[in-house]
Amino acid sequence: MLARLTNHIAHLCHPQDLEGPLPRSRPVAPPAPSRTLADRLHSAAIHLLRRLRTTDLETGLTAPRASVLSVLVFGGPATMTELARIEQVRPPTMTRLIGNLEREGLVRRTPDASDGRVRWIHPTGLARRLLRQGRKRRVGVLQAGLDRLSPSRRRALEGALPILESLARTP
Repeated sequence: MLARLTNHIAHLCHPQDLEGPLPRSRPVAPPAPSRTLADRLHSAAIHLLRRLRTTDLETGLTAPRASVLSVLVFGGPATMTELARIEQVRPPTMTRLIGNLEREGLVRRTPDASDGRVRWIHPTGLARRLLRQGRKRRVGVLQAGLDRLSPSRRRALEGALPILESLARTP
């Protein structure tokens, strides 16, 4: 979840951020304590994710189904065990989710070439279209927010992206 959230954090905007450039004459303050910064980042990520999820309603998918499909569409085929681990659910829960997605024509299973017990889960063309459309809507919402920011605020967010991306990849 942190990786998905952090991928979107750099696009945050609050109404107070829409006003003018970043202050330059203020003396450089020491960085906030890590705990305070982590708490604010966590809160911002959750609020941003909630905001973006409102656009996901148009897909007709529940959040868990959309999340599993996102893993498959943007990350490639995976086994049931891998999906359960990534989504942080128990294998029986993932089995039910995949069964429902398969019945809806959103995923298909293929056997592993070397281990007949293992099945790979692949997204279908329909799943890819749904997820690409959803991503396009979310990116549009973020872009609209960015367009309302001043150039200096946008540059500040752009400068923070490498740090946020690194945090998303660090265990």
